[in-house]
Amino acid sequence: MKKLHIKYLAFFLFSSILITSCSDDFVDVESTAENSEDYFNTEEDYQNALIGAYDMLQSSYLNVLLGEIASDNTLAGGESATDVVAIQEIDDMIHTSENQQLRDIWGWMFAGVNRANYILEFKDKIDFSGKEEVVAQARFLRAYYYFELVKWFGDVPLVVDQRILFGDQFNVDRTPKSEVYAQIEQDLIFAANNLPYVQSETGRVTKGAAEALLGKAYLYQNKFTEAADVLDNLILNGPHSLVTDAATFMDLFENDNENSVESVFEVQYTETQGAGFGCLQCSEGNVAVGFNGVRGYEGPEFTSGFSFNVPVQDLVDAFEDGDMRKDITILDINAWATQTGAEFNTGFEHTGYFNKKYLPRKRGTDAQADRNLTNPNNYRAIRFADVLLMAAEAHNRKPSANDAKALEYLNLVRQRAFGDMLHNISETGANLTAIIFNERRLELAGEGHRFFDLVRTGEAAANISGFQTGKNELFPIPAIEIQLTGNRWSQNQGYN
Repeated sequence: MKKLHIKYLAFFLFSSILITSCSDDFVDVESTAENSEDYFNTEEDYQNALIGAYDMLQSSYLNVLLGEIASDNTLAGGESATDVVAIQEIDDMIHTSENQQLRDIWGWMFAGVNRANYILEFKDKIDFSGKEEVVAQARFLRAYYYFELVKWFGDVPLVVDQRILFGDQFNVDRTPKSEVYAQIEQDLIFAANNLPYVQSETGRVTKGAAEALLGKAYLYQNKFTEAADVLDNLILNGPHSLVTDAATFMDLFENDNENSVESVFEVQYTETQGAGFGCLQCSEGNVAVGFNGVRGYEGPEFTSGFSFNVPVQDLVDAFEDGDMRKDITILDINAWATQTGAEFNTGFEHTGYFNKKYLPRKRGTDAQADRNLTNPNNYRAIRFADVLLMAAEAHNRKPSANDAKALEYLNLVRQRAFGDMLHNISETGANLTAIIFNERRLELAGEGHRFFDLVRTGEAAANISGFQTGKNELFPIPAIEIQLTGNRWSQNQGYN
């Protein structure tokens, strides 16, 4: 299948400004740049703008990396206690509104919103066959970016079908997250109704991706009946299933197994366009992978990295004997070195463990020189196993609980993990709820979901060192964003 290689497009997202002078003829010239108001005259224009909206998905590597580091699964790591201080602060739950990594998440996700809104602002300019599907993809992407923003920051400015232009910050206020969620739901329902389950071009949004994200949005709002209904429909009617072949399961996160039948939505990366630390979001590769890598590594299969995001012993010990997910998720570097003769250096907060799902691996000659910033590992943003566990939780927690259905979905995941039916669960009620929460930790470890699962289930304070109830459920709005509004916005509770 053809893979959607997302390319950075330098078309204008904001209105072009023509600077003229009444006296200096040499600056009184027509701009050769295309004016954004005169764009969208062909289907190709819409498709190019859509690729631009997809492009910002690649910057969500930071959301994934910090979603693990903020949780109880991993420590920040790195070279020293001052290596990327903003990451260390989030790990220790001492981050402030000046945190650069949080500012990046805010800015990059809103850039995604703006690019999607750019298309939707001009959605009625011309007609062409298939335009509804273009609009549906744009609305999914807007929902995806807004979902990330709500998870991290709570109430955020909601702007629909128009770009946020410079100067608008004086008029746009933070919107209650309930209203943002309502818009997310509308966008995803539209996307699900106007997209196919299978796309001809790998990497584009599908009906299944829209249904899965809609189910997740419902789950985050404790709308368990609605979540169960939409996720059931995807499970019963969609094309996805668990990878059950043991060998393929063990290699599920290898580059050769990208966009598998288990992948509901996957962020596409490539190694053919480089980047630098001055513009990490410009990379077409998965930057988080290099950050996860073993420091100073020399040996087979893997390549070196910066030793951030190191799993802790508690996560390793949480896996039961016989659970194949442990070897998929965790690289025990000492055991690996003994087995292979590999050599490595240790970094800050070294635990002896690394996130095997997203480690830099040996690659071809086409890779860019700075391989730590251009790893081609796709991010499995929504896997079918996640869908099954979300559906299990929804059925267990909805007002008229259906624990039989919850157990059916949960045990499908466990049967794949152990390769047998001897580890099936039969608990019900609150005991089953706790088991499902733990199963999500084990199945999705290393994939960036853990912190937000702990927050939404009320388990964060009991599991995350330094977590303050009433404060750390959300991250602070970047101070500069509040300043740019003339200090009209209030800050999230507990932050200055």
